[in-house]
Amino acid sequence: MPALWIAHVTVTDEDAYKKYAAGATVAIADHGGTFIARGGRYVQLEGTDRPRNVVARFPDVETAERCYHSDAYQAALAYARGASERELLIVETTE
Repeated sequence: MPALWIAHVTVTDEDAYKKYAAGATVAIADHGGTFIARGGRYVQLEGTDRPRNVVARFPDVETAERCYHSDAYQAALAYARGASERELLIVETTE
C-alpha cells in the first residue's frame, strides 16, 4: 500500500533549512517519493500550528522508512536540526 510522509515544520534558520530541503528532495526522489504538498496554503484546525507542511507519497511504508534512515536523508537532516521544530510521521494510505 502507498504511504504518505507528513511533516509539520516551523523553520527557525532559513539558510540552514534550505540546505536540508535541497538534500531531502534528492533523498526522497531517490526512494521513489513524490511531493504532493510542499508549503502552500493551509488551515490549522487543531494542535500545534506549524507554518510549513509537507506531504510526500512513497510506494509503501517500508520505502519511506528506508528513505528516512538513508545516509543521504540523515546528512540532509543534520541541517534541519537546530534550524527547525518539526513533527514527521509516515502513514499508510487506503488506496
